[in-house]
Amino acid sequence: MSKFDVRDRKPDADEVVRRLEEFRQRRGYLLPHQGAMAAALPDLQDEYGVIYKILTLDLHHLTAFEREFVWLSLLICAEEHVGTHHVKLFFEAGGTQAQADIAMRVAAWSKGGSAFSFIDQHWQPYFPECEAAQSYLRAFDALVDHHRHVDQALALLALSACHAAFGNKWPLEVALTACYASAVDEVKIAETLSLVLWPCGMNKFLDASGVWLELMRSGRVRPSAPFQAWADAAGQDGMVVDPGALVRKP
Repeated sequence: MSKFDVRDRKPDADEVVRRLEEFRQRRGYLLPHQGAMAAALPDLQDEYGVIYKILTLDLHHLTAFEREFVWLSLLICAEEHVGTHHVKLFFEAGGTQAQADIAMRVAAWSKGGSAFSFIDQHWQPYFPECEAAQSYLRAFDALVDHHRHVDQALALLALSACHAAFGNKWPLEVALTACYASAVDEVKIAETLSLVLWPCGMNKFLDASGVWLELMRSGRVRPSAPFQAWADAAGQDGMVVDPGALVRKP
């Protein structure tokens, strides 16, 4: 079989029903895309479950509460209303109404990052005493520290996730720089950014990682040895294709 051959794998109705019921029993709910995969792409459904579990359910570097706090802010930014199971997990992990309020503030504040980005890029010389990045972070600290229900490191992680979801480079750089200044563990930063993959797509995670890579290479942050090894790796620009080497059929 060549790589261009079609693999004709079509589940019958009984298998589709079985797969959907297995998912419902395992997760407690059902979503439409599970049916599409069960009926036509069962291999994808199998792997989907593995990746979903690793990304959203297994504990790695974030605690259960930290992860669900980030999810709350992230899903608001992604406007993913079907993510209510994360609301349930947030409260099961010990989250409170006051902490949820902070997660909402983080999400709302992230949407205003473009205003400070504008100042930084175009009007900063007019406001030398109001450096854009510092103004953005001072206002953010006031917003989330007023009730002191969430520590600064977690608030910054959630802010980073939100900016990664929007694909906003300048605010993400500011948030990541603040994470380093606050000694946030890099593995928590990495796990936080990876969560964006699920509601927003792989390219948002790719782009956010690219912003982080550029920040490390610029010397504006000082990564630990493992992350410095990542920064020192050559290339990382993807496959370079020579147009003249392509085989073209008439």
